[in-house]
Amino acid sequence: MPLFRSETPPPPANLDFGQPPPSDEPTSAQLKADIDSGLTGDKAPHGDVGAAPLGTCEEAGGAAPSVRDLRIARRTAAAPPRVRSAADPHGQRWFVVPLFLSVTTAIGGAICLGLLYL
Repeated sequence: MPLFRSETPPPPANLDFGQPPPSDEPTSAQLKADIDSGLTGDKAPHGDVGAAPLGTCEEAGGAAPSVRDLRIARRTAAAPPRVRSAADPHGQRWFVVPLFLSVTTAIGGAICLGLLYL
């Protein structure tokens, strides 16, 4: 259950898109699906609805990405499982921010008390 309502993406981003299958001839849509599924480790696994799909600008400019470029992009963009688990997109480490605030408040209080008794 999300802590704040804003953590729940609106439809259709709340749908589980799953991971795209491996392919010898990948497409821009598969690369976008890698990103949306959380395979790259840089965002929560939810759909990202955009005004233009990934690769549209390149195609419109007459320089569509080649199959080789897409294959390299899919291979190098995928983060190892260790990185994906460290990204913590679902807030499994909820204690980090309260701990940080507590420690910084304690240090600030100690500095203030130290300055008071100089």
